[in-house]
Amino acid sequence: MPTLHEAQTEEQSLTGRHLRWVANKELLGANQCSSCVIRVEPGNTVKPAHSHPNGEELIYIITGSGRVWIEGEISPVSAGSIVLFPQGHVHMLQNNGTEEMKVVCFFSPATDLDNYKMFPEVEFPA
Repeated sequence: MPTLHEAQTEEQSLTGRHLRWVANKELLGANQCSSCVIRVEPGNTVKPAHSHPNGEELIYIITGSGRVWIEGEISPVSAGSIVLFPQGHVHMLQNNGTEEMKVVCFFSPATDLDNYKMFPEVEFPA
């Protein structure tokens, strides 16, 4: 059975978050899905706004709190929240809390950063 601990993968520093891929074809032999863990520091927003033209993303908030922006609608999130970003919907995640937010992101079908469609002109409303 393929297993992996997130600490075994390289962490990438991207705008507004630190990301570790934890499931994909290369790491676990996963053909239909991929997953990453992100850390978002207080006050940071995952940028740029983006969508997934070829699939959908489901996120699960492990720790922290903040807000999600999906196609102009804002909703609060906190530890235990599950959010679906439907295929093609532009979205962002923001940590407006006081502690680090840790999030697991699941993608179906499998994806990577090369398959994101970016929208750098979109800002998270105040």
